[in-house]
Amino acid sequence: MSDALPSLRVERPTATLRELALEKMRTAILEAHFHPGERLVERSLCEILGVSRTVVREVLRHLETEGLVDSIPNQGPIVAVLDFETAEEIYEIRALLEGEAAMACAQHADERIVADLAGFIDQIQAAFEAQDHQSVRALTTAFYERMFMAGQKRVAWEIVQSLTARINRLRAMTIASDDRGRQAVDEMHQILAAIRAGNASAAREAAIAHVDRVAEIARKLLAEGHEHASLRQAG
Repeated sequence: MSDALPSLRVERPTATLRELALEKMRTAILEAHFHPGERLVERSLCEILGVSRTVVREVLRHLETEGLVDSIPNQGPIVAVLDFETAEEIYEIRALLEGEAAMACAQHADERIVADLAGFIDQIQAAFEAQDHQSVRALTTAFYERMFMAGQKRVAWEIVQSLTARINRLRAMTIASDDRGRQAVDEMHQILAAIRAGNASAAREAAIAHVDRVAEIARKLLAEGHEHASLRQAG
C-alpha cells in the first residue's frame, strides 16, 4: 500500500451522544430510577436526557433488543417487568455456559490468568463493602469475560453478552439481598480455587453451584414480589 495514501481513519469522540444516552438510560433502569412497568414517555425523556426525540427513539429501540424495555400496543414503551419464566431460562443458560467456561479456563489457566481473576474478586468484595452495586455489576461482568476468554470460549461469551443487560437486571435485584456480598465472593473464590488447581470438573461444578444459588435467591424474591424494592436498594 502506498505511503502517500491519506489516512482513512474516522476521528470521533470516545462516545457518541446516542451511546451516552443509552448508558444513562440502561443504568437508570437497572437502578430503578424508572420502575418495572413504568411508561417511558419520549417527550419527558428528551427533557431529562437533553437529547433529540430521534436519539430517544434509537435508545428505546436498543433497550428493547436488550430486554429492558417492552413496547405495548396502544401504550408505547414501558420498562420491562421481570418474570419468573424468563429469569429461570436466563439462569439455565448461565449455568450451562459458565460451567463450560470455568472448566475450559481450568484447563488453560496460567499464573497471570489466575492473578487477574483473583484481582477482580478482590475488587468485587471491596465494591460490596462500599455498597457500590454498579461497580459490583461491572466487575462481575469483567470477571466472567476474563474467564471465558481464558477458556477460549469466545462465541459463548458473545451469547452471554447478548444477555448482559437482563443478567445485570437480575443481578441488581439479587446483590441487594441480605448477605449476598459475602456469599457471592465465597462462591467465586471456590471457582477460582478449582481453576488454580487445574481441576476442570470441580471448576464446572463450582460455577454451576454459584448460578444455582443466585437463581434460588432470585426465585424467592420474584415469588415474593420483591423486584421493585430490591432494585431500589441497589441504587
